[in-house]
Amino acid sequence: MVTSPSSRIRSPLSISNALFPTLLVAWYLLTLLTSVSATSLTYKVAAHEKACFYAVADKVGEKIAFYFAVQDGGSFDIDYIVNDPRGKVVISGDRERQGDYIFTANYVGEYSFCFANDMSSFAEKLVDFEITVENEPRAEIPQRTPVPDKSAKMDDSLFRLSGSLSSIARTQKYFRTRENRNLSTVKNTESRIFWFALLESSLIIGMAALQVFVVRTFFNTRKSQRV
Repeated sequence: MVTSPSSRIRSPLSISNALFPTLLVAWYLLTLLTSVSATSLTYKVAAHEKACFYAVADKVGEKIAFYFAVQDGGSFDIDYIVNDPRGKVVISGDRERQGDYIFTANYVGEYSFCFANDMSSFAEKLVDFEITVENEPRAEIPQRTPVPDKSAKMDDSLFRLSGSLSSIARTQKYFRTRENRNLSTVKNTESRIFWFALLESSLIIGMAALQVFVVRTFFNTRKSQRV
């Protein structure tokens, strides 16, 4: 059976219809990427130091996510406080090892995120934290042939995918924090074992030297008494 060349050629309209779902997905992903502003840092808070970081909410109703975890130092705890642009406390805590919070910006302006290491006299705290300001408007879909059901389903699927990716990222951060803490515990245990073994060896050598000294002194005293 011979097919005509015209049957192998797809019209521009059919190509456009085939590419429309791909373009729609790209549009959604671009919208999601441009609506999120995130800052991820690692900072070493010295003893008796208070370190503050800031994020700006441009609109009322924006979602602000705040995550932190103490990776190293002391008992792996730190004090923290979050203030809104009016100076009112939004979130606070004392001697916390890690936290993961999401709140709504009720005021436009600068929000402060502060860590305080006042409880430690010498220990520095290594803090890994992330501040995310997220605006969640629904993407405006380019109007084509009316397909409201498919567009709504794709919209919901993409937002669920975004939530799942955020959950996976937070789980990875949790496991990384656990790994760092376990590694720090292993290093501290190794250090204690080393110093304990060194002290024990020093005591054994000292006791042996003392015994030799006592024995030699004893025999020298006996010889002098006989003479």
